[in-house]
Amino acid sequence: MRQTPAQRHRLTVMAAAAAAAGAQDPHGHMEGSAYELMQAQMHEHMRTLKSIQSVERKIDAKRTMLADFDAYLTGVLQADAGVQDVVLTTLLVWHLDTGLWARGLELADYALRHGLALPDQYQRDLSTLLLDEVSEAAIKGHLAGVDAAVYLAHVDLLTRDRDAPDQARAKLHKAIGWALIGKTATHDVDPKDVPVEQCLLALPHLQRAIELFAQVGVKKDVERLERRVKPDAPAT
Repeated sequence: MRQTPAQRHRLTVMAAAAAAAGAQDPHGHMEGSAYELMQAQMHEHMRTLKSIQSVERKIDAKRTMLADFDAYLTGVLQADAGVQDVVLTTLLVWHLDTGLWARGLELADYALRHGLALPDQYQRDLSTLLLDEVSEAAIKGHLAGVDAAVYLAHVDLLTRDRDAPDQARAKLHKAIGWALIGKTATHDVDPKDVPVEQCLLALPHLQRAIELFAQVGVKKDVERLERRVKPDAPAT
């Protein structure tokens, strides 16, 4: 659905107005023409996605489809009304699926602050989904470098005070520790080549990961980092 700048602006304004109106009802949900239009568009895209067998091609398709909803999401975020919205929560997951981390985490921040539930088809709550998906992307190297450190820190901040399985939180600490030393599942590093300061930052995360879930897979990393940061013994 190709939109002109004027159409995008109108959709943003309509979405903000619909969210503000829904907030008048404590149990309100999004409604109105903008929301109905976006629901219809989303269901049409879902039918298209069901016909695609390749996961890689599904992700590429989702990334293209998300442009249809950007103006609507901007309007809802601007209103900051916290109305339950299946379009927003579904598209939140799509942004994470496609690696659009900045927008995905912006939507996650909004959803968590307002206590929005994910649609029924998602088996996990939002905090657990964030911990799993963003951490897994970093561990696999799909999210790397400075971006990995920034987005993982954001996930940590968003979920720190929320209940989630220990295994999921252990995965986050593993991902942060690995990101700090530049390691991924397909790229190992020698701690001797990593600045001591980075090792000192990474080590507590990896130790915490083991505390939360012993089988998290970082015991050797901890041993190597401990040797790297241990001061030289004094001469005798």
